[in-house]
Amino acid sequence: MTELEKYKAAFVAVVGVTEAQLPGLVYQAVTGWDSVGHMQLMTELEDVFGIALDMEDILDFSSYEKGLDVLRKYQIHV
Repeated sequence: MTELEKYKAAFVAVVGVTEAQLPGLVYQAVTGWDSVGHMQLMTELEDVFGIALDMEDILDFSSYEKGLDVLRKYQIHV
């Protein structure tokens, strides 16, 4: 499984959306990505990629696309 596939799978599992819904998805646009879902997603990504996200990055993680940028800061090639 590629890093991008892992990233997509985390969103699908935690937020409860389909892969087709990911492009353009923003925080709080769906019920599964509320504040609790956000923290569950951050925890899942930390576990999947073996990283510890900085609080600034957690707060900045406002969309599916922004999350790709955040993970690249941690040398995750998505």
